[in-house]
Amino acid sequence: MTQQPADLRGEPSTDPVGRIGSEPSVDWSRGRSRNGTAGHRREGQDAGEDRQDGSHGTPARSPWAAPLGSGAVSSGGAATSGAIPASNSTPISDATAPGSDATAPGSDRDVTQEYSPVPEPRTEWARVAAGSQEPSTPEAWFEQPVTRVVNVPSSARRTWPLGLLLSASIISAVLASGGTFLALNASGVLNRPNPTASSAPGSLSAQQQVSLEESSAVITAAQKVSPAVVKITSSASANNADPNALPDTGIGSGVVYDPNGWILTNRHVVAGSDELTVRLKDGREMPGRIYGYDTLTDLAIVKIEATNLPTAPVGDSSKLKVGQLAIAIGSPLGTYTNTVTSGIVSAMGREIQLDNGNTIHDLIQTDTAINPGNSGGPLLDSGGNVIGINTAVARNAQGIGFAIPINIARPIMDQALAGQKLARPWLGIRYQAIDPQIQKDHKLPVDHGAWVTGGESSTGQSTPAIVANSPADKAGIKEGDVIVRIEGIDIDAEHPLESVLVQFPPGRTVSVDVLRDGQTLKLQVTLGTRPADL
Repeated sequence: MTQQPADLRGEPSTDPVGRIGSEPSVDWSRGRSRNGTAGHRREGQDAGEDRQDGSHGTPARSPWAAPLGSGAVSSGGAATSGAIPASNSTPISDATAPGSDATAPGSDRDVTQEYSPVPEPRTEWARVAAGSQEPSTPEAWFEQPVTRVVNVPSSARRTWPLGLLLSASIISAVLASGGTFLALNASGVLNRPNPTASSAPGSLSAQQQVSLEESSAVITAAQKVSPAVVKITSSASANNADPNALPDTGIGSGVVYDPNGWILTNRHVVAGSDELTVRLKDGREMPGRIYGYDTLTDLAIVKIEATNLPTAPVGDSSKLKVGQLAIAIGSPLGTYTNTVTSGIVSAMGREIQLDNGNTIHDLIQTDTAINPGNSGGPLLDSGGNVIGINTAVARNAQGIGFAIPINIARPIMDQALAGQKLARPWLGIRYQAIDPQIQKDHKLPVDHGAWVTGGESSTGQSTPAIVANSPADKAGIKEGDVIVRIEGIDIDAEHPLESVLVQFPPGRTVSVDVLRDGQTLKLQVTLGTRPADL
């Protein structure tokens, strides 16, 4: 392939007349080249060098000593007439154009011919300058300048920066990769397990997955327990003394725990009623009767004459943890039957005082929505097991509801199934639960347990610590004792005295450990039956 000359590629030529290459210029006035070679014609140089005649001793200038196209006058006073325009960069190294007078007036032509250059055949490009037809470009004309211009130093200057840049890039990449590896390894990212299907693009995040699981648990629990939740309507006769008085009607909820028609509900839902109507989820309505009231808590047992009823599984409230899922089902406002709400277990071991002055201990606190009409309905865990019976809600706040733990209700549920009268065990003492602050204030030997001490009743009267002729009095328990254990179960914040005591039926003899004067005493107490008026 034919290559372009150096000046056509945009590289400047060093010859003042546009020649390609970098030959040393010739000092025509002295008859020698600037590199000190006298009077010799160099190969590839213009054929028009001046010659020096030894007989005359004076060198004569050639007619083209001045640059072509400059219009300069020679030493003989004549201007060259064969010059080309300055804009034409094609070099011409031959004699002046044909027809021009190259000798000064009055000079001898023989002498001029003697110092004229030896005639040589014109080159192809010289004939082009003279007006002849342009031939095809010779290959050697293009290739020879390329060899002179594209020399080794130029190639080395282009190749070395590229290699250096490539080497620097590789070193930088290695250093960056090593630094990234060390940073990731230090942060523990590289030690994480491989992503599973749940972490693939489009999968759910951990928080979304938890929400989905909770939602699924609520749905499953509702489907499982809702058929066992009933609506209870209580009616009371009007006051005969007032002819304008209307019968009192109340609506609450309940849960079937035995397929033969045994229902657990709140005492305040059915107390004082003359008639009960129980409505099942399938729409059937049946009359109900009160089997019995719980003398310890706000619970009651209702019986309907039916068989093969759907039931709710009974759970274990002793295993509850604060923060776990809680689900409530009931008939809020007496209208929206089988309404399902959900929340969490907010706290355990709460104590509230009812409107009638009675105090209920060891309650579950929840933020699950509980409204009038929910009373008596079940509180469920994520597995759909009954963990409590909804009983009260704070009137001056939102998201504060209370439920009686199912473990407290379990003894009377079993008593009803056995056909026994509902009864609670009784010690016959007045006590205060011990915590670190109570221990500090009263200088007690331990920070847990039940401290037997007197106090004042709701009417302001002084009450003794030990009821006369009670099971505690007969067993030898005294005021100031600290009950720390019953039947090997420690009495503390997680296991209050009443919660432990209700696990045993009346008439059962239990072992009670007490602290007295720095000593631990083990006493045997036969539990009595709690009076109904307490």
